[in-house]
Amino acid sequence: KPVVVTRAEAIDGPLTTELRTLGLKVLLWPAIATAPSSGDELERALNRAQDFDWVVFASRQAVAPVLERLASPPAGVRIAAVGKSTAQVLRQRGWSVDVVPDQAEAGSLIAALASFAKPGMRVLYPASSRALPIIAKGLAQLGAQVTQVEAYRTEAAALDVDDCRKWIASNGVSAVTFASPSAVVELSRALGKDDLDRLLAHATAVAIGPTTARALTERGYSAVVAESANLAGLV
Repeated sequence: KPVVVTRAEAIDGPLTTELRTLGLKVLLWPAIATAPSSGDELERALNRAQDFDWVVFASRQAVAPVLERLASPPAGVRIAAVGKSTAQVLRQRGWSVDVVPDQAEAGSLIAALASFAKPGMRVLYPASSRALPIIAKGLAQLGAQVTQVEAYRTEAAALDVDDCRKWIASNGVSAVTFASPSAVVELSRALGKDDLDRLLAHATAVAIGPTTARALTERGYSAVVAESANLAGLV
């Protein structure tokens, strides 16, 4: 039985490629898509980038809009990345990364930054339009002054619901991978509760990390959490 990928990626995307390497058939059900934001808020923040002590990146998608506007990293500003894949994108563009937690999830990022925390430290947090408050709140609890700006938009994708329902009706799916809480929200919205119930009664829900798993358990579904909170961990 095939495995469903709900993140927005092409047929040769990283998760799809990994799954196919293992000999698995893949169904692309993109529940979410990312889109550029207006950029005005981000532009204003980056114009004074040197006023900050830290820039914190919680996803790879937040990196590109920043690097499009900053030719080089701001002098004297330290950089934190939520995981190795986000850090790799930054380093490939010549940015040094000071903090990368062992686990690529929000709680681990806050814990990794705790030893650097100083009262009043100024943090720029370029984020998704749907960013959960975990990172901003965690930083504030460390005494930081957080400037959260929208770097990109997370939106519902145009899912072929009729095709999805054919697979669900035949109990033809072995597992469904979720790489973000937004994917859980939008797949639930697109399919409706009855069809999602039917799907996850027969297919294993695999979540990229505890935050995504929580989005599933809050809706009454059990979830297997990836061994590491990155795309490779979903495989």
